[in-house]
Parts: sequence; C-alpha cells; structure tokens
Amino acid sequence: MDTAVDLVSQILGYKLQQQDIRHLLEVLSAQGREAFIDKIADMLDKVVALLDLSNRAANAQSLDILLERLIETTSTAVHAERGTVLLHDKARGELYAKIAQGAEINEIRIPDHTGIAGEVLHSGQAVIVHDVYADPRFNPTVDKHTGYTTRNLLCAPIKTRTDDVIGVTQLLNKRDGTFTAEDLVLVEAMTSQVSATLQNAQLFAQMQRAREEERQFLEMTAAISTELQLQALLTKLMATTTAMLAAERSTLFLHDEKTNELWSIVAQGAEINEIRLPSHLGIAGTVFTTRTTINIPDAYADSRFNPAIDKRTGYRTRSILCMPIINKEGKVIGVTQVLNKQGGPFTAIDEERLKAFSAQASIGIENAKLFEDISNMKNYNENILQSLSNGVMTLDAEKRIVKCNDAILNILKIDINKALGTYADDYFSVHNEWLINVINRVTATGEADLIMDTIFSLPNGNSLSVNLTALPLINVKKEIIGSMLVFEDITEEKRIKSTFGRYLSKEVVEELLSSPNGLKLGGEIREVTFLVSDLRGFTSMTSRLPPHDIIGILNRYLERMVDIIAQYRGTVDEFQGDGILAFFGAPLAASDDPERAIACAIEMHRALVEINAEQRCLCLPELVMGIGINTGVVIAGNIGSERRTDYTVIGNEVNTAQRFEANAGPGQILITGNTYERVKEAVRVRELGLLRVLGKQEGVLAYDVLSGVK
Repeated sequence: MDTAVDLVSQILGYKLQQQDIRHLLEVLSAQGREAFIDKIADMLDKVVALLDLSNRAANAQSLDILLERLIETTSTAVHAERGTVLLHDKARGELYAKIAQGAEINEIRIPDHTGIAGEVLHSGQAVIVHDVYADPRFNPTVDKHTGYTTRNLLCAPIKTRTDDVIGVTQLLNKRDGTFTAEDLVLVEAMTSQVSATLQNAQLFAQMQRAREEERQFLEMTAAISTELQLQALLTKLMATTTAMLAAERSTLFLHDEKTNELWSIVAQGAEINEIRLPSHLGIAGTVFTTRTTINIPDAYADSRFNPAIDKRTGYRTRSILCMPIINKEGKVIGVTQVLNKQGGPFTAIDEERLKAFSAQASIGIENAKLFEDISNMKNYNENILQSLSNGVMTLDAEKRIVKCNDAILNILKIDINKALGTYADDYFSVHNEWLINVINRVTATGEADLIMDTIFSLPNGNSLSVNLTALPLINVKKEIIGSMLVFEDITEEKRIKSTFGRYLSKEVVEELLSSPNGLKLGGEIREVTFLVSDLRGFTSMTSRLPPHDIIGILNRYLERMVDIIAQYRGTVDEFQGDGILAFFGAPLAASDDPERAIACAIEMHRALVEINAEQRCLCLPELVMGIGINTGVVIAGNIGSERRTDYTVIGNEVNTAQRFEANAGPGQILITGNTYERVKEAVRVRELGLLRVLGKQEGVLAYDVLSGVK
C-alpha cells in the first residue's frame, strides 16, 4: 500500500495529500481486485502519457510542434474530443492559438479578458463546466460558426514554477461522461511538466518573430526606398502593410493638392484603376484633416463608418486602422487605411508598427513623386524639343554632342549615329569653324550669342542660310555645364512663310507654296480687285473718348474685319489709321476674285452691326463704315530693304478704289465699272453715274451694290 501511495503521489505531482491518496486506494481496493487493477492500469497509462509528453516536449523543435503534442497528449489522456492551448500575448492583451486548417497552421486571437479562458487566465484557477450552454461565460457563436456542439469543457491555467500564468489549456467534450477532478489534476500535472519548455519555446518564438519582423521591415524599407515608379510603389506599400499587420486589405490614399482629393489605385482584374474622394469625407478624410490616428474595433458600431460601401461591394468590414502619412516637413501627404485584423481588432503595437512603417513609406512616396514630376517635366521638355521647327542641339561641358531634335537632323542633314557623343571640335571644324568659335565664346562668357543669316556648310557640299542662337546651359549652382545651339532655317520657303504669314491665312500660304507655277517675288503683272474701307467720323470720335477706349474700339473692329478678309482669301496690304486696304487676286489669282471681294464687303457690314450692338452695351458710340471696290491691272512683288521686305502691289487702280471709298455713304458699297463688268451676273446694283477720280481725265462709272451675291 505504501508503495502504491508513493507512486500515485509522483504521478499526481503531490496535488493531493497522501492521506487522501491512501483513502482513495483503500476505496478502490474495497471495490474489488479487478476494479483496483483497472484503476491502477489507468493511472499507469496516465504515467506513460506524462512521461511521453515529457519526452516529446524535450524533442520538440518549435513552438507549433510543442503545442500540437501538448494538445494531442492531454486530449488522449483525459478522453476529450478536442483540445486547444491558448498562450498569452501580454503586449497585445490577447490569447492566441495555433489551429490546423488543412495543410496550413493558422493563428486565431481573442482578447485576453473574454470568456472562460480569459477568466482562467486572470484568476489562475482551473474551471470544469459540465453544461456549457448553462454557463453565461460561454460564447455559443463559435459553435454556430463551426457547426460543432460543445457539451462540457475543462479549462486549466498553464503555470510556470514561479506561478506565472502563461496561457490556458482548454479541453472539450469528454467522450465517456464529464470531466472530473482527476482529469483536472492530470491536465495540471501535464501542463506543469512542460510549462518551462513551453515558456522557453514561446520566448524563442517571440524572439524569432521579432527578428523576422525586423528583417522584413528592413527589407521592405530598402525595397520602397529604391522603387521610383509611383504606381508600383503604392502597390508594394499596400501589399506590405496588409502582410505586416496580418490584415485582409489595405488602401493607401495620397493627397492631390490641385483637386484637394484623396486618391488611390485599386486592382480590378488585370486593370489598375483609380478612385478619388473629397479630402474631408469619411474616415480617411477625418484622419487627413485632423492628423490623428483612428482605430475602430467594430466598424458597424462606429457612426463615422459608411456601411453603404460594404453593401455595394459585398465585403464585410470588421475593424479599421487609419493613420496619416506625414513627410519630413510635417505635412500630411496621405492616409493609410487597413481593414480587418485577423483574429481581432488592431492593437497599440499595430499602431506603432504602422507609424514606423508610414514614416519610412513617406520618404519613398516623396522620392517617387519627385521622380514622377521630373519624368513628366523631362517628357514635357522632350515633346517641346521635338515639336520645334527650329533645329536644337545640346553640348555638355566637354563640348560633346548630347541631344539633337528631329528638326536639326533634317535641316543640317546630320547623321545622328555619328553625331551623338562626338566632340563639336571634331564634327564641325572641317566646314564650319565659325561655329566652334561661337561655342567657345558662349561657354567662356556665359552669355548668349545671336548670329543672323549666316552660311552653314552641309556634309553633301551644299550650303544653307541659317540664324543661329547659342545659349549657355547653367545648373542650380550657376555653373556652366554645356551649351545649346538653335538653328533657324531661312531658306526661300521660310522667307515666303514669314512674309505672307502676317496677312494671309495658313491655308492660303500653304497653297501658295505648293502652287506649281511658283511665286515671282521679284515682280509680275497681276489683275487684282481692291477693297478699301474706312470709318466715318472716327477722327472726331478720338477727341471725345479716352485713349484706352479708342484703342479698344479700333482693335476689336480691325480684328473682326481682318478675319473676314482672310475668310474670303483676301490679302491685307496695310492699315491706314481706321482704314483698311486689301486686295484679292495676289499672290494667288482666281476667276471669282471680284465676287469674293464684294461678298467680303457685305459680310464686313453685317459684322459691323454686331460690333455696334457691343458698342451700345459698353455705352460707346456706334461706328459707320463706307467701302469702295475697284478691279484693275497692277504690279505685284516683294518690296523693301535687306532688313525688311513686304509683298505689295503698285498701280493707279488702288487710288480709284480709295476715291470710291471716300464717296461711299454710311453702310454703302461702291464698285467701279471695271468690277461691275466682272460680277454683273452675280449681284444687283444701282447705277450712280460718273465719278471724278484724281489722275484720270474721264470720270469712272460708279455702282451701288444693292444686295449680296446671288
């Protein structure tokens, strides 16, 4: 009997007094030899289980394996259907357990003050519940979620030798009845046996996790600091945040200062789309405007959460952690929003980790935005460079050719493959030594140089007339880092465009250049129709109105009239104060030039009606216009000096048109007999008789236009 008492005492770890154990054995002995033997065999099984647990715990290589073996051994020893070991995470205030789901081992977490497990943890006292549904501490939602029905349970604290509770063991549904005090003693003995090993494994796992988190943090910091593409960086940051905080989703919003919106990128299938919202709305807007972190354990219990988004997307939001992203200048540049922490709400440690990560992320975001701005500016400058009709070439400080736009390749016939990286001294010295002198002068003085109408020798032996602008390239330190050469091609085509572009429409100029008959700028005989207009009484008006009103009236009037003349393919020769001299038939002639001149005059009178309506609104006097038109033969050509030439016409016929304009009444269009003979089938007129014209002995027959072109 004494040997049995000692053995049982060792088995039960002296949890019962020896006299109690002696009494237990006497009772068992009194029940009969077979019952006594069965009970001793059961105790020996438990001894074997305890020893097996000790051996298996000693050989466990990780916390996960140790927990798995503890659950397996305790469940088998007390005939429980299921078992769970919940360890205490003091830093987070949580109980967590490792749950096997298929081939993976996942972690669940619950607040350390809830349920039966929470009570056992804090009280240090084991609990046996024979009917869990009758116990108010039991949470039946777990059974509803899993489909498993819990009948009874045993929950015991896991204590160290110093009586510190490091977790709880929870066993469910004893197969043959309910849990007993003997089961509890055995479970406590078994957990006590491995508590030291369990604590060491837990500390080792925490240390490994901390080291792993530190390693991941350093790797992520290095990764985001080297990522310069903003879209790729945002995608990486969101994935990193989600993994780092063990969350389901995360969104990183950046602030758009131009629109005052928060925007983010979202993946939708194979596409990356952008979402935007006002910077003051919602939880993200509140965090952005107040610069404070929001941690919401239960989203649907918080009035700031909008459940309409969940209804639209079908996603269920449980917990939210939202934090501002602040750059090194203390400016809020965005917001990080993380959803649904796995195993419970976000903790203070999560906030600290996200804060540290956001500080590093802000640097990467600023760098990526700066890189994007520089790239956009580079592309903008490249587009401008390539769109220029002038040739542009840039040289570095050593006078190597760095950049050439498309125009210069066409103008100077440069071979881009041979030019780039070549020293300018070597490339231009053979035929264009003057250009080397210009480059040297600009880089030495730091001042721009302009060379007008000079000869550039082409590689094929031909020459080209160009205007050259040489500019120094200066960095932010005011150091000369190179030079830029701008070549303007002033070939005959350029001269024509420059001359006629001032008073002809672009379409007419292009047609002029493409004309198969070419253009005789030196002079030719042309039949043209002159249109002369003048405002009646405008000179006296200038004495009654302030100068700025006069200039405004005149500019509005002339701009409208010049547009109409261009519309009817006329050429504006000159302005004579408030008068306009235009002609039709040069430099391009057409059979309907006289008809277009009359149609243009009619349209000018119609436009004057609109101008006078504007004058009345501005409380300004109305304008009155007279127009004279004449058709005749003149000399047309380029007239002027080397510095300036203009295409114009010379002949007495213009004087006739001016004389007719002077005799035209308000709103009247007077045409000569020469013009009438060419348009009499197209317009209705009233004959006025002969009109005396200076320089002509006989009078000129005059007609008043009564209607528009038929």
